[in-house]
Amino acid sequence: MMNALLYTVTDALTMSRRNLVHALRYPLIAYLIALPVVFLLLFVYVLGGTLGAGLPGAGLPAGGTASYLQYVVPGVLLLSVAGGATGPAISVSQDMTEGIIARFRTMNISRSAVLGGHVIGNLIQLMLATIVVIGIAVLIGFRAPANVWGWLGTVGVLTLIAFAMCWLGVAFGVYARGVESASNLPMPIMILPLLGSGFVPTDSMPAWLQWFAEWQPFTPFTETVRSLLFGTPMEMNGWLTLAWCAGIAIVGWVWARYLYERKSVRP
Repeated sequence: MMNALLYTVTDALTMSRRNLVHALRYPLIAYLIALPVVFLLLFVYVLGGTLGAGLPGAGLPAGGTASYLQYVVPGVLLLSVAGGATGPAISVSQDMTEGIIARFRTMNISRSAVLGGHVIGNLIQLMLATIVVIGIAVLIGFRAPANVWGWLGTVGVLTLIAFAMCWLGVAFGVYARGVESASNLPMPIMILPLLGSGFVPTDSMPAWLQWFAEWQPFTPFTETVRSLLFGTPMEMNGWLTLAWCAGIAIVGWVWARYLYERKSVRP
């Protein structure tokens, strides 16, 4: 039992190393950095003055571009993490359509390791991209009063969310019929941070959108990160974040394994 688990972990690390080497040739990490940075600069320097004036009630001081920068950075970080589903979707779909998966099935390696390697490799890239986005935010003036534990908690929560997004992306990649469709399937997920509390308070939204914003997962994700960085009330958002992450990761893992095994008997 222990030997089987050890072999699975070893095979998964080997597959993740293959994924990282592949990323050097096709650096998706540039996309994971560019998208949230463009949104950060656009919302802060084009819309920040107006949006910052409507912040009362969000738990942060109101007024102008500087205040809006402090408010929007957690939402931008979640936008970066949401984009993490795209990488594993594309890489898994490439493997499924280019025949390398059929080769792996003839080798003495754990089947779980093939998909797990994609998750680990893409998770590393995604967290590196998120750290770069945090660095850029700090360079343009973002300051959070969190102590070391607050920052460690923030990184931990973002890693947990990214892990769930990666498993969902792997499931998309196995499900897709080609790379083009695999790259499009995660698009609805990338819109969710914009429809939550990441960029404007949900109180300012129309009633029907406010209901959706308050119940979709990226609002508790954003509020949990905001609470860790700024000390705003976390209330139930921490527990909701853990529940959503566990649910998304389990659904992604079960869906991916089901489709992977099903396609293994119908090549």
